[in-house]
Amino acid sequence: MPGGYGYAAPRTDGLAVASLIIGIVSITCSFICLGIILGPTAAIMGFISRQRVSTSGGAIGGGTMALIGLILGIIGFVLSVIALSWLLSGGFGSFPSSSPSP
Repeated sequence: MPGGYGYAAPRTDGLAVASLIIGIVSITCSFICLGIILGPTAAIMGFISRQRVSTSGGAIGGGTMALIGLILGIIGFVLSVIALSWLLSGGFGSFPSSSPSP
């Protein structure tokens, strides 16, 4: 078409964008154990968004973005669990005691 008119691109699902952003933040903040909260949030949002995209019949896009957000959320959660277990197992080494030992 000479005028560049045609079908409009499907709009991207906002939940897919949010899932991707929260997934990235969950990995970035996994060392301070924020991924324990943000990871499942991103994964759930990505899962819901993928369902919305698949049932929309092509009217909504962003399925790949939602999948990446879901995967990043899972990775952020796992990294946070590893960081938390490392911290709880004495990851910083033993702290010096304040009482003198005999």
